[in-house]
Amino acid sequence: MTDPQPPQRPQNQQSPQNQQGPGGAPPQMSMLRMLVWFCAVMLFTYYWLDLSQGQQQELSYSQFKARVSADQVESVTMQGDRVVGQLRSAIEGSPSGDGQSPRNRFVTTLPPVDDPELIPLLEQHEVEVRARSAEGTWWARLLIGVLPWFLLIGLFWYASVKMQEKMMGGGGAGGLFGFAKSRAKRFSKGQSKITFDDVAGLENAKRDLEEISDYLRDPGHFRKLGAKIPRGILLMGPPGTGKTLLARAVAGEAEVPFFSISGSEFIEMFVGVGASRVRDLFENAKKEAPAIIFVDEIDSVGRARGTGLGGGHDEREQTLNQILNEMDGFEPHETVVVLAATNRPDVLDAALMRPGRFDRKVTLDLPDRRARLSILKIHSREVPLAQDVDLERIAALTVGFSGADLENLINEAALLAGRSGADQVDMDCVLKSRDKVVLGGVREMALTEDEKQLVAYHESGHALVASLLPHADPLDKVTIIPRGQALGMTEQIPEEERHNLRQSYLRDRIAVMLGGRASEQLIFGEVSSGAAEDLKQATHLARHMISQWGMSDKIGPVAFRRGEEHIFLGREMAQQRDFSEHTAEVIDDEVSHLLREIGEQVAKLLSDNRDRLEALAQALLQKETLQADEIRAILDTAKSAAL
Repeated sequence: MTDPQPPQRPQNQQSPQNQQGPGGAPPQMSMLRMLVWFCAVMLFTYYWLDLSQGQQQELSYSQFKARVSADQVESVTMQGDRVVGQLRSAIEGSPSGDGQSPRNRFVTTLPPVDDPELIPLLEQHEVEVRARSAEGTWWARLLIGVLPWFLLIGLFWYASVKMQEKMMGGGGAGGLFGFAKSRAKRFSKGQSKITFDDVAGLENAKRDLEEISDYLRDPGHFRKLGAKIPRGILLMGPPGTGKTLLARAVAGEAEVPFFSISGSEFIEMFVGVGASRVRDLFENAKKEAPAIIFVDEIDSVGRARGTGLGGGHDEREQTLNQILNEMDGFEPHETVVVLAATNRPDVLDAALMRPGRFDRKVTLDLPDRRARLSILKIHSREVPLAQDVDLERIAALTVGFSGADLENLINEAALLAGRSGADQVDMDCVLKSRDKVVLGGVREMALTEDEKQLVAYHESGHALVASLLPHADPLDKVTIIPRGQALGMTEQIPEEERHNLRQSYLRDRIAVMLGGRASEQLIFGEVSSGAAEDLKQATHLARHMISQWGMSDKIGPVAFRRGEEHIFLGREMAQQRDFSEHTAEVIDDEVSHLLREIGEQVAKLLSDNRDRLEALAQALLQKETLQADEIRAILDTAKSAAL
């Protein structure tokens, strides 16, 4: 059950010290300004030095030796093939005062061949000679030494900013080394606009959670009474029943900060990152207490330990251990509630389920008829419905639908209406949308006449058996139009939700499954592969009846674990069998006997009503789809004709 207009996901918000740099600017902006100033200083220094060196006289080598011979050179500095010299200040035309004026300096380049006369010439005219390494000037060496580090720092800064932008967009912590920070999406106080009024159905679950929101809104009142808030609340239910929406509704009612994260977001390729993220998440929540932490799909990190896979120190188990430790570390004044959601509570670790961790378990069931009607009204608020749309009928036709399924049904109906160019969504669009969700989309397949006839008799067998047996669910539709993976479909809609299955109902249900195969055998004298899925479902149901529900006189009221689905290979390998090989053979014999017995009854039923089977199959070949009232009319007409 989801709100048709969920609030926009807020950007990740962190504490001011993490968001602001010096002067109130974000950290990446402060670093950017520092880099810009550094570049400006370097460029200014470079151009200033280059400009000052550009004022030196540039002499040819011949002019240089002539100046030395004329006693006009005071000192020279040799650096590789480059000579920088200083003229005497008493030279005619030179500026007065300090002899260090740029116009008194000169530069020349030595020839590639060594001149043996140069050094004696300089010594003869008492010219001071200095020598430097050929590595370049100080500013060049500085630039060469600093530039690689500058590029490296710039690369790290760029990668950090990009990673932060990516993580901020995904709701996680930023920074180059922010992978150890919590990825939880933070909704500040009052930002979650969802309340319990936006959650249709789930009255029992809302009643259990109302006191949590009351406690978070006014914890002092409950403390005066000596009440302690539950540390953890586990929301259990099938997918799409509204676990996440209910958690947001609690935060919206309490008006407290809400931290939302998926269990899989704790695990990373680096060892210890999951535990670090758990610590960071709980630390942030405690700083803003009262607050709510919501961990969706907690079974991804909270599965039972010691299954024989991954050892005792794998990353998932370390993350689980840290969650257990953090939930034990709550102080009485730290009003932080941990909400978790899962659709597999049977696989969670026992330490996670004990009192003191998740103190309260809230079960969310699939919505009943009244709840489905409320959900349909919520999701159709913004959809222009035609006058002929009957939401009560749609609620009756959607037994077993979750809130998410109902939302998808309304959306598919709106898409169908838009595809056809209609201005409103009529009842036909809604029914077609339901058929698409339940039966699958229509497939364009070129079936031969023999295949169509086989499918027609197969589906007629299902429909006739369902019409004749007293405990079978009522028929709604029969079609031989290929949908999804099936070439035809017989649909039954129960009149009411069933929470307890009687043996008579289960036997009639198996009979309907075997009706198609029995019809093929009666009409064509052989069976086809089209009954493969029917046989699979019938065998599965019969095995549950015999081995788990005690519906066999020979086996008796005993339940065996054979046939259970184990999600842990280690647990399955270590499981001890609690029955012998002889008992396994007896179970197999009883399952086979039950199916044969029901199959014989179905074959006799179809043989006694063959004329009605023929009439139903011919009508299917003509119309391809028959509704419940049409099926009743055909069967009544065939019965009257037989009399």
